[in-house]
Amino acid sequence: MERTMSPEERIRRAEEIYYRRKSQKLDRNSIRIRNEEKVNSIIVKKMILQIIICIVIYSIFYMIQNTDYIFSEDVINKTKEILVYDINIQNLYNKSKEYINSFISNVKQEENEENQENDQTENENDDIEGNDSETENVSEGNIGGEEVANTEENLTEMERDAKDIIATKSLIIPLKGTITSKYGPRNPTDPKVSKYHTGIDIAVNTGTVFIASMEGVVEEVSSEGDYGNHVKITNGDVMTLYAHCNKIYVNKGDLIKQGQEIGEVGATGNVTGPHLHFEIRKENRYVDPELILDF
Repeated sequence: MERTMSPEERIRRAEEIYYRRKSQKLDRNSIRIRNEEKVNSIIVKKMILQIIICIVIYSIFYMIQNTDYIFSEDVINKTKEILVYDINIQNLYNKSKEYINSFISNVKQEENEENQENDQTENENDDIEGNDSETENVSEGNIGGEEVANTEENLTEMERDAKDIIATKSLIIPLKGTITSKYGPRNPTDPKVSKYHTGIDIAVNTGTVFIASMEGVVEEVSSEGDYGNHVKITNGDVMTLYAHCNKIYVNKGDLIKQGQEIGEVGATGNVTGPHLHFEIRKENRYVDPELILDF
């Protein structure tokens, strides 16, 4: 149901927005003032500390140089040599000033970024409040439901499968290496290579150990077909397949934990070089691994 607001209600809402913005600006000003006071306090403390240290050092040098009966002649001579060196006070001052200015600029930059974020939040709130000033008591549940429905309608079957796998299962990357072939159509120059790729190829040296992407049960261990030596691990309606292996460490029926070492990369089956062919399926439908994992 919609209800048009009366002029009095609009005035009241406008006053609430005005005082809220004013309060937010005052808060930001107070934060900026506190930061400036903090910076000034740090600078003063550093200057006082440097002065004290200089006084102590020069007092020690003065005592060494003018007190023959406390320190040996070697210590006195070394001290005199140190005091002969020309200390560029101006250079030290310039470097200290550059450091302090850099520190202040960093603090101001952080404040500006925070102010920009607050301004963006205010603009978003204004948009929401502008809509509320015209209508109220709109059913939020219906709006959310319509947005979710529209989103689901725009997804492909593979995207819905990937979304469901992410929500119900835990998968990790089985191997880090060079991605030589991604999921989907391709234009191979070698006749042995299929024109449509059902997984992702990760190239590494033969013998490199790979791990299980998810926990589950070993459904199949085989060396037949274009996959060469391969192993399938299932978890409910989701299956992961690892193909072209040099060695496989597990057997059919084994319970596998996520991250467990299950085999070595090889070049068995229909391949042009050593790599791991990794597939993800849901109810035997192929799913692009890059929709689920960040390789």
